[in-house]
Amino acid sequence: MPYLTSAVLGAALLCFAFLGLRARRADGLLDDYVTARNSQGAQSIGLSFLASSMGAWILFAPPEIGAFVGPVALAGYAIGSSLPFLIIGLYGPSIRRYLPEGRSIGEFAEACYGAGVRRWVSFVSVAYMAIFLAAELTAIGAIAALLSDVPPSLVILGVAVVTLVYTTLGGLRASLATDRWQAWLLLTLLVLVGGVAWWWLPPMPAGAVMPSIPIGSALSVSLTLVIAVTAANLFHQGYWQRIWAAADDRALGRGALLGGASSLLVVMAIGGLGMLAAMQALPLGQPPIPFFALLSAAPAWLGLPALVLAVTLVASSVDTLQNAIASMAVASAGRRGLSVRGARWVTVALMAPVVWVALQGFSVLRLFLIADLLCAAIVVPVLLGLWQRMSPLAAVAGGVAGLLGAVLPGWITQGSLAAGVLAASFPDSIPTLPPFLGALVASTLASLLIAWLRPGARFHLASRGDAR
Repeated sequence: MPYLTSAVLGAALLCFAFLGLRARRADGLLDDYVTARNSQGAQSIGLSFLASSMGAWILFAPPEIGAFVGPVALAGYAIGSSLPFLIIGLYGPSIRRYLPEGRSIGEFAEACYGAGVRRWVSFVSVAYMAIFLAAELTAIGAIAALLSDVPPSLVILGVAVVTLVYTTLGGLRASLATDRWQAWLLLTLLVLVGGVAWWWLPPMPAGAVMPSIPIGSALSVSLTLVIAVTAANLFHQGYWQRIWAAADDRALGRGALLGGASSLLVVMAIGGLGMLAAMQALPLGQPPIPFFALLSAAPAWLGLPALVLAVTLVASSVDTLQNAIASMAVASAGRRGLSVRGARWVTVALMAPVVWVALQGFSVLRLFLIADLLCAAIVVPVLLGLWQRMSPLAAVAGGVAGLLGAVLPGWITQGSLAAGVLAASFPDSIPTLPPFLGALVASTLASLLIAWLRPGARFHLASRGDAR
């Protein structure tokens, strides 16, 4: 059986590599390597948004939220997963108009506020994506250990190396090409695995009730997830690349709507399976893994398509992240002439520590929450860059206020700055609303106040055209 599983997983990865390498451009132009500028239609953009966002995390987090917190919090998770695409669909046309030759969120920040803000935004973006990469590779190792006898390290290395080959050689076009196939494959496998697992469940117990917590607590968790997931994903450079990859504004808008709607439905469906496992009173494990608890009641053969599903989910998000990091390196060093070869080596170099972290099996949830909080502290000042009154001072003041706002709730309730900082680092690895809400509210108010009192000159974007 291990040989069959290894063969099937190897075949899936080789298919992804073939599709990615077939899409590469022979001319090797740097701009095309990182943006595939103006080349993708609405369906391609929408499927790419879906595939690149649906990593292995959806097999863990939404089912657990559904099983223990209930449908209200699950709805918040689903909205947070889809809202970034809708924001990009609304903001994207303006960004394309003001920055027609843009390539990254860092370049957008520099065009709005200057090089200092750009460096901070780029750091947060790369840190978030590196954590995301480590989390995805760690997850596929855990799933491999759970569902097969294949060594987890072999699966981790296989996914990392194969995706690295076709993304470093093919660039963004390779990622977009594989995303289209991976999106359809993961939807098919989700229906197959979820449907078979549901079919083999015993009759619902007579006293089964839907998981829930008090409505106030459920709304708090829901709002926390909306803020955290939305803010973090808006710093995902892979999504920003697709702003310029879209053929035109219409393709971007429709693609963002397709990606957002499909992401919402997938997260709700997979979270619903978690609620189903809890209502069946299945042993959910410690730590709880409701989705895989459902598989325990299904035929043994279902483990193989479930593992292929997990590999597809991880590959679709990892290849996007790899190319996104390369594009950040190109955008940051573009004026110094970083070549395609240089971008490839930067990606390979960053993958080495990421794979090392994944092989250790660390829990990255706390790191994810900290990265989410950093994003929440500066997301509003960055997006306000399209407003004429915004200035570098307002953006920096908003970011600093956001960091203070994240610490302030714990400082007030526990009486010391150290306690506030500790609370904002999520020592129990549990998402709590006060730090996120404090960061978002403080950064927004500070940015708006400073921009209103001391408006800045439209020195970058206005020079590119009409700054209405």
